[in-house]
Amino acid sequence: MAITGAHALLYTSEPEQLRAVLRDVIGWDFVDAHDGWLIFALPPAELGVHPAETPSHELTLMCDDLDATVADLRAKGIEFRGEPENQGFGTVMTMVLPGGVDMTLYEPRHATAI
Repeated sequence: MAITGAHALLYTSEPEQLRAVLRDVIGWDFVDAHDGWLIFALPPAELGVHPAETPSHELTLMCDDLDATVADLRAKGIEFRGEPENQGFGTVMTMVLPGGVDMTLYEPRHATAI
């Protein structure tokens, strides 16, 4: 058996707008699976396993310089909630994407697998 990749999903009431942000603002490569249904190539990824009372999962994005990345994304119209917050493992902010999708963006301070 070989696992060849991972496929993440974002659910939103504004799929066309969110696809446009991922394509035009963040600049990810994509394929058009059919009729504008875009599937994006993600940057290299890593997977952590954390203890929790209730099973769940989340998708966060990492960057090398949070301040510069936030400034660049804000200039392109991306909304952020709050101010940068040091959470020990890294400095974190929450992006608000089309359809009210909250996504964490952080600059890691831990060893990364990528």
